[in-house]
Amino acid sequence: MTGLLIRGRVLTFVDEPRDIADTSSYRYFEDGALLVVDGRIAALGDYADVARTAGVDTPVADHRPHLVLAGLIDAHIHFPQMQAVASYAAQLLEWLNTYTFVEEQKFADEQHAQFVAERFLDELLRHGTTTVAAYCSVHPQSVDAFFRAAQHRNMCVIGGKVMMDRNAPPALCDTPQLSYDDTTALIARWQGTGRLHYAITPRFAITSTPEQMEMSAALVREHPDCYVQTHLSENREEIALTRSLYPDAPDYTGIYEHYGLLGRKTLLGHCIHLSEREMQIMAETGSVAVFCPTSNLFLGSGLFDREKLRDHGVRIAVATDIGGGTSFSMLKTMDEAYKILQLRGQRLSPLHSFYMMTLGNARALSLEDRIGTLERGTDADITILDSRATPAMRMRMDAARTLQEELFVLQTMGDDRAVAEVYVAGSPMKTEL
Repeated sequence: MTGLLIRGRVLTFVDEPRDIADTSSYRYFEDGALLVVDGRIAALGDYADVARTAGVDTPVADHRPHLVLAGLIDAHIHFPQMQAVASYAAQLLEWLNTYTFVEEQKFADEQHAQFVAERFLDELLRHGTTTVAAYCSVHPQSVDAFFRAAQHRNMCVIGGKVMMDRNAPPALCDTPQLSYDDTTALIARWQGTGRLHYAITPRFAITSTPEQMEMSAALVREHPDCYVQTHLSENREEIALTRSLYPDAPDYTGIYEHYGLLGRKTLLGHCIHLSEREMQIMAETGSVAVFCPTSNLFLGSGLFDREKLRDHGVRIAVATDIGGGTSFSMLKTMDEAYKILQLRGQRLSPLHSFYMMTLGNARALSLEDRIGTLERGTDADITILDSRATPAMRMRMDAARTLQEELFVLQTMGDDRAVAEVYVAGSPMKTEL
């Protein structure tokens, strides 16, 4: 048998942790290994056992003493906003109009779109992220650039053209029919090609007329395998404007409910200011609330109420939300998530953080049979983490005694320097960047 043996301290989750002591939620091998064959994991276990399965001629990538985990997953990000990160503004709507919409107009130029897409995905890989759900710009060429760059790296990604026909600069507005035609053509070109998935993407209710929302609904009916991604209840000013544009809707969520956009493959960014009814309908439809902690803090949007959503049975994912978000690192994202939940009086254990970045987000994306885990038969998207990557981390780790402590050090003090290597479908990527 040919392939690659990846050796190290292997950690993979099998279920959501109940608490910090829930050892049944994961599998851990102190001297473990993965056998990768044809881009998939063929075996997982103790190194000695997996090495016997592999055979003596199989090359070994020895990452000891580092941790070997599933590739990290980001459930909400804007690739055209890469150069809008760290733009000073007050809150969401001012930030969009002052910076984001200006930046996104550049993506009418296909060469610019391709330039940014290549660097965007390289930056994600440097930070250990192997899968994203991304918003492109209104321009179809931005979608083509994004998917071409992902295909070249053999990455599993979700993406889609933003649909906007009002409350945006004229250069960023399409029409209901054009948004339908462009999206239909893009779905035909990219959906299901390799590891690529399409997301029907009305940006949010503010920038879509009822006519365009009807076109979004038609697209969802015609392409049930595609995702839907949009924004929901990020900012109180945004909510008030949305309600004024759709006065007959019972609430913000009710707009998406009316147009049939809710479901198990619907990713709703932010979900901070929700009523009881909204949480109930999200739970009933299986829609996903995507927690974007660094963005919520940066734009002063509010504090995500994870426990209330969980109590209502709402599915939850976590994301960077670049460029409102301030870091490409899912480690830094979970560091800020921990702090937000501390302010809410809610606990987020390091086990739960690493579950959310891997299997939890894979489940939220309905892709747990392919990514987010190191189980046999899944795609070999793998991140190698070094908990002693910086002098300060080494000092802290000298006093750490448990796996849970190590994970918390990585979450709290780690960044791209803690990512020793990243594999996409079994191919090493970070050393090539």
